[in-house]
Amino acid sequence: MSNYIVRDIDLHEQGRLKIDWVRAHMPVLNAIREEFERDKPFRGMRIALSIHLEAKTAYLAEVLGAGGADVSVTGSNPLSTQDDVSAALAYSGMKVYAWYDATPQEYNTHLRRTLENQPHIVIDDGGDLVHLLHTELREQAAQVLGGAEETTTGVMRLRSLERAGKLLFPMVAVNDARCKYMFDNRYGTGESSWSGILRTTNLTVAGKRVVVMGYGWCGKGVAMRAGGLGANVIICEVDPVKAIEAHMDGYRVLHSEAAAREGDIFVTVAGCRDLLGERHFRLMKDGAVMANAGHFDVEINIPELEQVAVSRRTVRQNIDEFRLPDGRRLYLLAGGRLVNLAAGDGHPAEIMDMSFALQALAALHIVRHGREMEKKVYYVAAEIDKRVAELKLQSLGIEIDRLSPEQCSYINDWQCE
Repeated sequence: MSNYIVRDIDLHEQGRLKIDWVRAHMPVLNAIREEFERDKPFRGMRIALSIHLEAKTAYLAEVLGAGGADVSVTGSNPLSTQDDVSAALAYSGMKVYAWYDATPQEYNTHLRRTLENQPHIVIDDGGDLVHLLHTELREQAAQVLGGAEETTTGVMRLRSLERAGKLLFPMVAVNDARCKYMFDNRYGTGESSWSGILRTTNLTVAGKRVVVMGYGWCGKGVAMRAGGLGANVIICEVDPVKAIEAHMDGYRVLHSEAAAREGDIFVTVAGCRDLLGERHFRLMKDGAVMANAGHFDVEINIPELEQVAVSRRTVRQNIDEFRLPDGRRLYLLAGGRLVNLAAGDGHPAEIMDMSFALQALAALHIVRHGREMEKKVYYVAAEIDKRVAELKLQSLGIEIDRLSPEQCSYINDWQCE
């Protein structure tokens, strides 16, 4: 049986160029790789990854491999896999099972093949590997020491399992680390989402009314970037505290139906389903553009959109036009999937450098402590978060102050070594 399922292995050279490019812009992960190559902490360990399979995640897989791990990798979204990157990893000898635009059956096959490696550690993006290990492939869960999850949606799933007492192995919530949500979720999502929207539509944002649905860390980033592009930003929220925060940050806060009447561009980013549905589609203006920046393609209710439309056609790559009975046209980007990856290259390398450093160090933490960890969801250890931040500062040539012994004493030694 082949160690890879890729679209075209001959694409490996251009995929390697992409990986080499991001490697040159990921100094934190490079520093960790040097340690891994020296110490081989994952020798004898099998690691399975399900992450958006593009150049930056490919480099994470290579860093884990450099630490001695037997790595198997697949994508976490059928439309975010880059075939040339998959080919490059496969050509280097890694176990790779992924290609762009996989059918649901193919996608499930790729996940299963990845788990055939009998992993000790799972690194997930959205929870698909963990889901299989808790449902159809439960027999494989016994050998899993633990894993790491880097998305809000995935962590929500894990905490639900933990509350129900059904979590089968410890998981580290990388998404909840400060070096993840403050930079990846906010700056990464904000920049990459608008990059995907702009390159897909070739339309201006300045002067338009942009509706951001969800004001968590990702929503804050999307709203901030929209404002920087000259948009008039409207926020929709269900959390009253976040709604007040958005108001005090200077944005208009509206009920979603009121926003539906005004918006020119809608971006869903809440990690929940049906943020936009039939009741909104019937109110939207002609020419309204909809994009999803949440992990799964359920935030925009596509079946309801198809139901209210009299026709659907692709008018541009990654843009589907839905014509309503009265002639209004609504535009859906990237099939309702993650617009920053399905219609772009994902977060910038410098941002993912920190997030993937957290993933790598979380995996190392599991190797060292997994056998004594309980079957629950853990926060990233404070020393890991701090170390990633310090490595990032070093790469930027930034030096910061340290507390004096007297200052440490004054604040009861709460953050001193």
